[in-house]
Amino acid sequence: MPVITFANTKGGAGKTTMALVVAGELAKRGFRVAMLDADPQQWVSRWMVRMAKMSKFSIIADIDADNIEKTIKDLKKRNDYVVVDLPGGVTPLLAKGLGLSDHVFVPVQGCALDAAGGAQVLDILKKLKSECDIHIAHSVALTRVSSIITTRALLAVKGMLAQQGVHVLATPLIERAAYRDMFDAGTLIDALDPEAVSNLAKAQDNARLLVDEIAQFAPVPVKVPKTAKSTATAKAKAETPRKTAAAKKAA
Repeated sequence: MPVITFANTKGGAGKTTMALVVAGELAKRGFRVAMLDADPQQWVSRWMVRMAKMSKFSIIADIDADNIEKTIKDLKKRNDYVVVDLPGGVTPLLAKGLGLSDHVFVPVQGCALDAAGGAQVLDILKKLKSECDIHIAHSVALTRVSSIITTRALLAVKGMLAQQGVHVLATPLIERAAYRDMFDAGTLIDALDPEAVSNLAKAQDNARLLVDEIAQFAPVPVKVPKTAKSTATAKAKAETPRKTAAAKKAA
């Protein structure tokens, strides 16, 4: 099952927020989602303590370079998606987590520092490809983007990424109060009170569109029921022409 990872070596890029919004939206759609809190700050794990239990959404804390591979391997067996929030900084855990991913999303705000942190992640992915022959699909995801204006800094970041040929998601995570309030409330954005949170519906629509796009790059493989497999196999055998005794003798 797909392992989607969110990584930026610079803190404050909106990495954890985007990872949690995406994981929550996937769970809302009925997928079984496991989220790995590999960030030393453990923001998601702290938030989890206050969250009501969800049957298809789990959060796993205390992830390090020694246990991340086995943890992901085990979780893939019983979940549709594994979402990983990797730590900031260049660490063995970051490199290992990137190498275990099916698709890496690099959250970047419209500023030079965020772009530099994202560039470090992209450099690691390039080294994995050139030195280890490990090809990891990746995209930059713009975060905390104003819904009203496009800043010069954001335009500069987009231009730089375009020059480098880096894929950028068409749907950014817009700056919305709901994405901050979900941490204070200890819940996902769909459980927030629309009377208490401004523009909640717009935040929910933004999350939906973002996950629609992400799911195109990391789709869940379609499982074929065993009965359907057996029927298809039997049908194929039945349709295969059988050689007659004369034909076998002639052959």
